Amino acid sequence: MKYINNNLKIENLYFKNLAIKFGTPLYCYSHKKLKQNINDFKLNFKTFSPLICFATKANSNLKILKEIKKNGLGADVVSKGELMKALKAGINSKKIVFSGVGKTSEELSYAIDKNILLINSESKSEVLEIEKIAKSKKKIVDIGIRLNPNTDANTLKQISTGKKENKFGVNEKTFIEIFKIIKNKKNINLKCLSVHIGSQILDYRPYEKMLKAVSKLIKKIKFDFEFIDLGGGMGISYENNKKKLNYEKYNQAIKNFLKKHNSKIIFEPGRSIIGNAGVLITKIIYIKENPKKNFIILDAAMNDLMRPALYGARHQIIPITKNKKKSKKTYDFVGPICETTDKFLSTNNFQKLSEKDLLIICDTGAYGSSLGSNYNVRPNPAEILIKGSKLIVIKKRQKLKDLI
Repeated sequence: MKYINNNLKIENLYFKNLAIKFGTPLYCYSHKKLKQNINDFKLNFKTFSPLICFATKANSNLKILKEIKKNGLGADVVSKGELMKALKAGINSKKIVFSGVGKTSEELSYAIDKNILLINSESKSEVLEIEKIAKSKKKIVDIGIRLNPNTDANTLKQISTGKKENKFGVNEKTFIEIFKIIKNKKNINLKCLSVHIGSQILDYRPYEKMLKAVSKLIKKIKFDFEFIDLGGGMGISYENNKKKLNYEKYNQAIKNFLKKHNSKIIFEPGRSIIGNAGVLITKIIYIKENPKKNFIILDAAMNDLMRPALYGARHQIIPITKNKKKSKKTYDFVGPICETTDKFLSTNNFQKLSEKDLLIICDTGAYGSSLGSNYNVRPNPAEILIKGSKLIVIKKRQKLKDLI
């Protein structure tokens, strides 16, 4: 994105024109930025060429998944629906990993029928259920076991997944117990040790601790895993503070790990691939003033972008048209939904705003549309993908008549 004569563009198109043509709120993605993120991710780990499985939960738009497939990525899925979308997007089944703590028998059966690369199991009961289904189908199923390494990712507590109090994975003792059970089963084949400690991680040190926990367990059970699935969680800068994960240090930690353990590495990035490739265009409905602050009431709401209400997450907000007038008041950017948590940002020193002005909520490509809902019977926004001077409608605006 860049300003030309005080008007903001995405690639070769002006946001103002997109808002006029498609209305607001409107999700807008940059193909160039998506491709750049994928190439940068590959470059960061090129020394050991990992299998990169995009975390479908971050953005499950079918056209986005097709673009991701074109760039050689696989998929990490957590439901039958996500698996169906990944397959429909053309992603090779042998590049698909099925994660999640509560896979149903129906979901497991479907995944087994589709011959995906791995089902990463998160409990003893699930392993036994997979074995039972595989036996009934007379198949041998490749699985992983997800270890909970009790590692603090130093991220928001709502998206921490690697501590002992989190619901994900199994502890070392249970892992060893499951490992012993699998050795006597004919219809399941243990191929992978899986681990994922959280999301929006900007410090490489929790990853180092995670790798030490994995290495310790491998030495204890004396088993060579074909795959080590390190999950994802790599963060992006949401607040323009330029804080970034040190990929060089993380890469070196993995290289040191691979000197001792000869395995293929799997990653499951989501946010780092699509997060800053998407924005949400919104329009000011009303400006509501009081002596201390101005409420900027937007047409986008928490049903369109849930992260601020759900996590207290912050997204930068910028004007589509710049002016040189500064406001001394605090602005609270809020949505129209009947919840106090329907609030995006509180800031001061913003430019002066007027009703009907257009704004951009930045970095909404991940967990934006995929977390969307119809709360307050509000239709989902349209979504468009920009390729230079071209645009593709990748999701039509939902109509009220379809909801009612």
